[in-house]
Amino acid sequence: MLTIGLGGGMVSQNSIWFRLKRRAKKLLAKPGKLYRRHIRKDAFTREVDRWFADHGDETLRLDYPDLTRDSIVFDLGGYVGDFADAINDKYGCKVYLFEPHPDFYNKCVERFKDNNQIVPLNYGVADVDGSFELSDSVDGSSFLNCEHEGKQTVRCEVRAFDRVIQDLGVDEIDLMKINIEGGEFPLLEYLAHHEMLSIAKDYQIQFHTFIKGAKSKRDGIVDALSKTHERSWCYTFVWENWHRK
Repeated sequence: MLTIGLGGGMVSQNSIWFRLKRRAKKLLAKPGKLYRRHIRKDAFTREVDRWFADHGDETLRLDYPDLTRDSIVFDLGGYVGDFADAINDKYGCKVYLFEPHPDFYNKCVERFKDNNQIVPLNYGVADVDGSFELSDSVDGSSFLNCEHEGKQTVRCEVRAFDRVIQDLGVDEIDLMKINIEGGEFPLLEYLAHHEMLSIAKDYQIQFHTFIKGAKSKRDGIVDALSKTHERSWCYTFVWENWHRK
């Protein structure tokens, strides 16, 4: 299965997490039965709440003290560049920002035109080369989300991971942030199958629940990652980090 490098960067007012948090607060004001049905028994919502309570976007997602100006970061799903900007600003590292959506890519080009340490690239990262009709859904754009069926689409390019690292001349990645709206599963499965997971010192991953069999797929990837990496922190199906042993 093919994957794309697309998704959100840091949490913004328009992000899925902000919207979910807002909906959760509204539900809390409802009668107890509704609260029990939608909040107390919803593990995903609890993890989102825990993430916000811990200020994960401002702390954990940027806490990589080993990064330096010589470090290489892959931002898969760069969106409009918020994460790339924040991690580069803190450590001065080189960031390759992969964003296949032409509108978001162009915004990144303009935003970072005076920063040669952040390199926007107008394609996604996949297990094979290809091009796809991508649902046009702002920071949640995806070609794997069945809920986006019937939405306006835009044609985007993806390139195989092997080709990407060869073209860029990269043989080790200090941090790979992955927020690609469902594409994380086949991409990480591909890296695991080809014993390539050790190429990255740290993985910062957002797994998505809308993929069929998401839990079992994530469990398989976790088992594979556990052979080469240790989990630093985890907010299940929100964000988690794996550091190479």
